Amino acid sequence: MSCGWVTSECTVTHMASSILSTAEARRDTVISAAVSEFALTGYLGTPVTAIASRAKISPAYVFKLFPSKESLFVAALDHCFELTEAVLAEGADAAPDSSASSVLWAMGGAYAQLVADRELLMMQVHAQAATGVPDIGDAVRRGLKRITEFTKSRSGAADSDVQNFIARGQLCHLLVATGIEEQSGAWARLLLDGIRHPA
Repeated sequence: MSCGWVTSECTVTHMASSILSTAEARRDTVISAAVSEFALTGYLGTPVTAIASRAKISPAYVFKLFPSKESLFVAALDHCFELTEAVLAEGADAAPDSSASSVLWAMGGAYAQLVADRELLMMQVHAQAATGVPDIGDAVRRGLKRITEFTKSRSGAADSDVQNFIARGQLCHLLVATGIEEQSGAWARLLLDGIRHPA
């Protein structure tokens, strides 16, 4: 009887673990689908049904994982900032030396490649446009804080250099999102001067 109880307990534990694993996998799938859909049509313009369809699950299951569209948008945005920090870290690790200028330059190159992913880029653009939604505004500020503090601590650069790095990153967003690199004229060259672009 004791053995039967142990077997039963193990079976239940295994089943619970499998359910949790499945839920976590589905959560990642939904977040990935959300980034793609929100990048296309933004927070207000994206129905949860479109995200569910891309993720190939039911809208009801999406709401089981995320209680609201707002919480799903925030989770997708958090994922984007996590990816951004990871890419910046890889760039910093590849710097030719440990000087602040070298580390910032390497991080900037890594970021330039990252924003070639228009989904990630446009997700952040739409997030900035939706900061009037309290939780989304909090998530944007939290993400910017995360990237700023990481850049400062990882590079050891002066505050003014970190500020310039973040500012140029935002300019890079603007240039790529609006396709200015494809424009001719002095005004476009002025904005593009010194800005690295995806290879």
